[in-house]
Amino acid sequence: MPPDLHLITRAKEGDASAFEELVCTHQARIYNLCRHMLGQAQDAEDAAQDSFLKAYRNLGSFTPDASFTTWLYRIAINTCLDHRKKPLWRSLFQKNSKGEEFMLAEPAHCFTPERLYEAKQLRELVQACLARLPVKLRAALVLKELEGCSYEEIAEILDVSLGTVKSRISRAREELRQMMRKSTEQKSGTIV
Repeated sequence: MPPDLHLITRAKEGDASAFEELVCTHQARIYNLCRHMLGQAQDAEDAAQDSFLKAYRNLGSFTPDASFTTWLYRIAINTCLDHRKKPLWRSLFQKNSKGEEFMLAEPAHCFTPERLYEAKQLRELVQACLARLPVKLRAALVLKELEGCSYEEIAEILDVSLGTVKSRISRAREELRQMMRKSTEQKSGTIV
């Protein structure tokens, strides 16, 4: 029996504490997904909260033969796409009123100040280039590289074929690589 199935069954029967446990179990991953998709902490919090609200309202449509995580990811991706359409949505990777920025994971090891600076520069470059990817490519790449989903899970989350997922990830990696190379060459003064 999948680990969430007992909680889902209880939540469907009206047990609010069971749904609360599901939220606690999945909230960090859903928030991180929303943060990677939207960039701003406040936007990500709003989208994650909306995702769980939609999941709660539609829990009756969840089928036990599906993966709850995959179902929840699909809701979160669609919610992020909806949030992007809102007129008040701010551009990606820009500081918000609290001075917060979207950041990829910090380096796990202690480095010299020079290495830390280089790592920070690389993270900022990846963030900026990731923000410029078309949303369909970015969603597939974020799910694969940052969330660790399999190709099959991504296909189910995005509701596309396995071939489409592989194509999008391949294109996203290539476009990201080209953007990063171009940005690096421009910073170093190299003319292409």
